[in-house]
Amino acid sequence: MSPTDAGENGADETQATARIAEILTSSNRSAAVAESLTGGAVSARLSAIEGASDWYRGGVVAYDEEVKFTLLGVDRGPVITARTASQMATGVARLLDADVAVATTGVGGPGPQEGQPQGTVYLAVHADGTCTVREYHFPGDPAEVVAQATRQALDDLGAAVAAPQGQTSSA
Repeated sequence: MSPTDAGENGADETQATARIAEILTSSNRSAAVAESLTGGAVSARLSAIEGASDWYRGGVVAYDEEVKFTLLGVDRGPVITARTASQMATGVARLLDADVAVATTGVGGPGPQEGQPQGTVYLAVHADGTCTVREYHFPGDPAEVVAQATRQALDDLGAAVAAPQGQTSSA
């Protein structure tokens, strides 16, 4: 990625997060984050928005499996799964009393983990009582995978909050 690309992506990300903030504020809803792979990067982006204290409830960086199991209510077993992402999103929404929540889990690398190739990412968004999970495969080194997963999590969250309440987004 060139510096120009990074600047454009940064501007797009700023617009996406500003839109999330605007929608959540105007609809009087709140958001939370549960992160593993992204290690707090999604939370950092959301909490950096002016006025975030009006709608951002907080986040849980559940990098260790035991944190996922005990704090977020994830079933014991492999953690790089769609089910884990869904349980993380639902768990953090419950834990922090948030209307919407996004969760990230996956393999940054180097190399595979739990039989999943490097770059495999599961993102879940819990909104309006339902949870949508998507599987992604991002190329690159661990830092690039995390950056792409962070951006996609923001995009998926943005799509969910933009959908009319009571309707599941296609994210």
